[in-house]
Order: sequence, then C-alpha cells, then structure tokens
Amino acid sequence: MFSHVVIFWTNPEKPDAVDALLAGAEKYLKPIPGVEFYHIGKMVGSHRPVVEQSYQAALNLVFKDKATQDAYQVHPLHVEFVEKVFKPNCSRATVYDFA
Repeated sequence: MFSHVVIFWTNPEKPDAVDALLAGAEKYLKPIPGVEFYHIGKMVGSHRPVVEQSYQAALNLVFKDKATQDAYQVHPLHVEFVEKVFKPNCSRATVYDFA
C-alpha cells in the first residue's frame, strides 16, 4: 500500500477556490487508473491545538504501490489537473507520501 496525501492552501483572493479545487479533483484525479482509495474534502475545524487548521482542503489517495503512484503523477489527467485546477486556485501545497 502507498499513501499520497496532499494538503492545499487555496488562493485567498478567489472565494470559490476551494469548491473549484474539489470539483476539479473529482473530474481529473478520481478517474485515473490505479487509484484504489480517493477522498478529498475541506478542512474541519477543531478545538484541539494539535490539529493543523491553516489549510483549506486535503486529498488522500491510496495506491497498491509506489510504481502505481509514479504512473499517476505523469498521467495526462493529473497533468491537466495541475495546470487547470491547482495552479489557478492554490497558493501552495504540501505532500506526504508513505508506504
């Protein structure tokens, strides 16, 4: 199992950026072959100080192995997502990959 977690900070000057990001991920990322588990959502606030709350959305994907995730990274739909959705709507992202 290989987990790929992406934390997104959206552009504060675009009030609809989070919704555009979620819709774009559904359109471009979810159908890519090899994605065994897909979940994207908005940050959920917490009263616990240990919970990171500065981001706006997160993506959690699971693949069978690193090779499948590597193929996902260069898939045309992923490349299109980066260009058409991520770049216009996000100011930054942090990725956590682990196996």
